[in-house]
Amino acid sequence: MAVKILFLGPLRDMAGIESTDVEGPLDWTGLLELVGADVAGQLSEARVNIACGGRVLADKTTLLAQDGDEVALLPPVSGG
Repeated sequence: MAVKILFLGPLRDMAGIESTDVEGPLDWTGLLELVGADVAGQLSEARVNIACGGRVLADKTTLLAQDGDEVALLPPVSGG
């Protein structure tokens, strides 16, 4: 098993991939190291959220994904 990281919207464009599987467990520091400098910079922005196991984290720095979890990187939404 692994942790699946999903890159959504503009974060997918920045990463150049839709998803990747990584070895768990995965914490905030490990996530930032894995996604590359451009995406990591965006993740550090308050308006970008992270969901783990289908739940948006109130504090993304508390991320602790285990094998089998899905981590979605959620860019800000816009629209009217």
